[in-house]
Amino acid sequence: QVQLVESGGGLVQAGGSLRLSCAASGRTFSSYAMGWFRQAPGKEREFVARISRTGARTYYADSVKGRFTISRDNGKNTVYLQMNSLKPGDTAVYYCAATGSVLITTQARDYDYWGQGTQVTVSS
Repeated sequence: QVQLVESGGGLVQAGGSLRLSCAASGRTFSSYAMGWFRQAPGKEREFVARISRTGARTYYADSVKGRFTISRDNGKNTVYLQMNSLKPGDTAVYYCAATGSVLITTQARDYDYWGQGTQVTVSS
């Protein structure tokens, strides 16, 4: 089992920045690739970013590429999502997730463990 707890969400004006954190406990954190997803009201959960187990490889949704950066610190069992140039369309609950798959998967069904989510609201 892996327990994931997100933090860092909040209310920010358009153009602003936020940094989300996801702290992991339980089984070896470095055994899992990590992802960030988000879900806006009335919409399906969508992929945001993924990082490999070592942090060497990252992958982003087109909608956030160039604005968001995913990173991890295996010594602290934490994954981060730095979000810059935020837009109202980024408003959603953001979830971190862990997968044992080595494939670059953007599908929520391929992730094994999930956090409870943190709300990000971007005002115009």
